[in-house]
Parts: sequence; structure tokens; C-alpha cells
Amino acid sequence: MRLVIAGGGTGGHLFPGIAVAEEFLGRDRANRVLFVGTRGGIEYRLLGSLGYELRLIDVEGLKGRGIKALLVGAYKIPASMWRSRGLLREFSPDVVIGVGGYASGPVVISAWLMGIPTAIAEQNAVAGATNRILGKFVDRVFLTYEASRKDFTAGKVLITGNPVRAAFAAGLDHERAESGGRNILIFGGSQGAAAINKTMVKTLPYLQKMREDLKITHQTGERDLPLVGDAYRRFGIDAEVHAFITDMPAAYARADLVICRAGATSLAEITAAGKPSVLIPYPFAANDHQTKNARVMADAGAAVMIPESELDAEKLFAVLEGLFSDDAKLREMGASSARLGRPGAAAEIVDACRQLAKTNDY
Repeated sequence: MRLVIAGGGTGGHLFPGIAVAEEFLGRDRANRVLFVGTRGGIEYRLLGSLGYELRLIDVEGLKGRGIKALLVGAYKIPASMWRSRGLLREFSPDVVIGVGGYASGPVVISAWLMGIPTAIAEQNAVAGATNRILGKFVDRVFLTYEASRKDFTAGKVLITGNPVRAAFAAGLDHERAESGGRNILIFGGSQGAAAINKTMVKTLPYLQKMREDLKITHQTGERDLPLVGDAYRRFGIDAEVHAFITDMPAAYARADLVICRAGATSLAEITAAGKPSVLIPYPFAANDHQTKNARVMADAGAAVMIPESELDAEKLFAVLEGLFSDDAKLREMGASSARLGRPGAAAEIVDACRQLAKTNDY
């Protein structure tokens, strides 16, 4: 069986696609997966090193852009549709899944026009504009949250949760047991988050009192890497600082607590790993969907949410000090996080793709 996974741009869109690909290829060695993305997305930098086949189309986003950029983006749509049609003819997929990102639209619509079974995955509690449009055409819609069901035709919807790679659900407890101390994993998505990075730097003087028992792993993005790395060194705090962390399952496994944004894929990984978290939603996300995502976690007792408008060093330290002085609270939050996890999401999606393709070959 052959599967096309279209989209990417950010890790939040790409990593669910990788999870589906991992599950799909694990079913049968004869299965094939083709990713379709853009040169500017994370997929261009990452998929080759993971051994996945990637083809590129030239397409840009249209929402929230100036008139000149809007015209350039619109001008590229016909060519991207033509390119998508050619790729689909060449690969001859049984099913096409759009996982979000600029490449998702042209490929999914082209597949629909060609009569190929299609699906989309919506990761957030509030459906994005592109997916709301594509949802009118596709055969199946995979949702993470019940709240976004209202945006789609009921008969197409399957609540699967957001797929995560198998390693996140594997536990890796031996790594946590060997690491010792208080371990914090900090990141702001695949490109980093300046507000989180700068606040952590300002929080370091407060953290010095617990530095003997503290270990931090911090993904900063390229821009803030020198600033953050230098700050940890100046304050003598044990930290691994990276622009990008490739082995995130191992980083989660070592963590007692995660500090991050509230993108849907990050939350799916956190819950699959069963980790407590401090969530700082990106306030400018479309339809404020990160705040809605974070609220689901906070209401379930799995996370503490700090709006970015309230974020400062004193508040962040107070939250960290309170959590690390209450082991029972941390364990309770971790258990609540695990209850929200859907480690079988990728398998459910692959099963549904099998039904769409009407084949029993794998």
C-alpha cells in the first residue's frame, strides 16, 4: 500500500505525519510513504536524515500577508496544483493525508480531483481555516479534540487524538532513573520561543539556590542559542542547550517537568510520556488555539498554565519552586497527563486509511 503525507512547515504539523508513517511502514515492509512539503519547512531539513522520501512543491501561505505577498502566493497556486498532480500520478498513492501546513492544500485538493481517497488531521482544539475548507472535500477527518468536531461534517469525523511516535509511549524509564536530581525540559516548538528563552534567563538568579539538584535541557532555536547558553554558564547551572533536539523522546524520558508552548503536537507528546508541564501558550496563534489547548490540560490537572501576558521571572520561579517542593503534586499531574494521552492514535489513523483504500494487503 502507498500513502502520501502532505504538509509540514513546523514540527507541530510534521511530527504527527512522521508518527503515522512510522506506524504505516511498521505494518508491512512493502508499504511506501511519500512526504510532500516545501523547501522552507522543517521537513526539508529533517526527513532525509530520518530516511523518508520527500518531494517539494512551491507554495506559500496567504492569510495575514500584505497585498504584494498575497498576489505572489496566489500566483503560485496553479503551479503547485499542477506539480501536486504530477507527483500523485507518479507515486500512485492509495490514500493522501494532509497534516497541515502550506503543502497540505494543493496536494489534498489535487488528490480529491483525481478520485484518490483523502483525509486530513486537525491537531488543535480550534480547527484552522485551511482544514475547515479541506474538510468539505475529504473522505475522513482525524481530530485530536472533541471541541473541533463542530467544524466538520459529523459522518467524516474520527476522534483519534494527535499521533505521536512510538518512542514517546515506550517509557524509557531507565533513562529517568539514571539521571537523578530535578530535571526540566524547556522548549518553544521546533523554532524556539523568545519569550520563554528570555524569561528563563531572568529566572536563573532565583534558581541558583537549587542548582546543586537541578539539570536543565533547553531547546532555544538558532537565534537565542548564544544568549541562553551563556546565561546558564554564568550562573553555574547544569544545562544542555541546543538549537534543536532531535531525540525528543529521550529528553522527555529524563524530565520531571516540561516548560513549553501549548502546540497540539507538544501536548500530545507530553501526555504520551505522562509528564507534568508548565504551559505558556503563544498568544498570537490563530484563533488563540494554544490557550484553548492549554486550558484542556490545566482543567484536567495535568499542567499549570501561565498566559504570556502574566509571564515574568518571579512568577515562573514561584511556580517551579511550588511544584518541586511537592512531589505528590508532580506525581498527580503526571498521572493526569498520562490519562489524557492517546498512544494508539497513529494506529487508529492507519486502520482508517486501510478502510479508505479498501484493501487488505497489509
